[in-house]
Amino acid sequence: MPAYITFIGTAVPDHTIEQSSIAEFMIRASQLDYSEGRKLKALYRSTKIQKRHSVLKDYGLTENFEFYPNTPDLEPFPTVSQRMLAYRQFALPLALKSLQEAQNTEKLNNVTHLITVSCTGLYAPGLDIELVEALQLSRQTQRTSINFMGCYGAFNGLKMAHSIVQADPNAKVLLVCIELCTLHFQKKIDENYMLSNALFADGAASVIIEGQPQGLSLEMRSFYCDLLFEGRNDMAWHVGDFGFEMILSSYIPRLVKGGLGELMTQLQQTTALPDFDFYAIHPGGRAILEAAETQLGLTPEDNRYAYEVLRDYGNMSSCTVLFVLQKLLQERNQEDVGKHIFSCAFGPGLTLETGIFKIV
Repeated sequence: MPAYITFIGTAVPDHTIEQSSIAEFMIRASQLDYSEGRKLKALYRSTKIQKRHSVLKDYGLTENFEFYPNTPDLEPFPTVSQRMLAYRQFALPLALKSLQEAQNTEKLNNVTHLITVSCTGLYAPGLDIELVEALQLSRQTQRTSINFMGCYGAFNGLKMAHSIVQADPNAKVLLVCIELCTLHFQKKIDENYMLSNALFADGAASVIIEGQPQGLSLEMRSFYCDLLFEGRNDMAWHVGDFGFEMILSSYIPRLVKGGLGELMTQLQQTTALPDFDFYAIHPGGRAILEAAETQLGLTPEDNRYAYEVLRDYGNMSSCTVLFVLQKLLQERNQEDVGKHIFSCAFGPGLTLETGIFKIV
């Protein structure tokens, strides 16, 4: 029994901050000297990100901070509990913002299941219950939360929704990914932390999955995953005393390139793959996109949707690939019916997740 993506909605916070302004904030907060500051600015320019969005306005300010202390070194640095209070304050409004179009067009009628995905905050009763109440969904809506999986989390949500609809063609699943990555800025003068500070941003994406297409939709054809255990220390996500700490190694693009090549070889040997017409690659960073292009034989034009999302939003963890899929789908028309999309995302593990979609 097929399952179809019939709606994708996205949202970002109101605070839009130029990448250059964020670099200046990080230089002051980390109290870097002139030479270190120049290196950090070069790193930020190399990301090809022009702007990012945050629920915190502080990253665009030089004084009168609202979240961080108004001290030269931001001490006392916000604790995990303070960051989780901010997550609870900002997560629901941003999630609802991604659902405005669905609410206005009554696409949320008869939702039977709700899946929430996030790796940047936790509390209970949680976002899932708040969404049921705020959206006036049935109190009998079946709820599942997928947490702490990082940038590939949306694929786990899609796979779960796919299984639900396959088991019950009358099911209607709402998937909500919400990530507030900028709550977890770290001051550590370390290449891994400096890189993550340069990439991550806030965003939300919502998807409706059901048993019948509604207008131009995406049929979920198949999903595949793989684990590269040798990369377990190159991309990691830990809870520290002062926020969640993201470790990103410069070795990740090489791991992704090799792992994706091996995965595609396995698929070609075991599965009759269709010819792919479009690509929706998770923009984990410029180097990761370039590695995927090399391995998949793509041009930057083939990968333009991912580059556009990276440029305008940065890496918003789990919801980012859904921004790419939405952008790709918005440019499609009836002439594209029957064409196939290859999508993939990467995260801690090192995990590779892929999905194949057909435009219907």
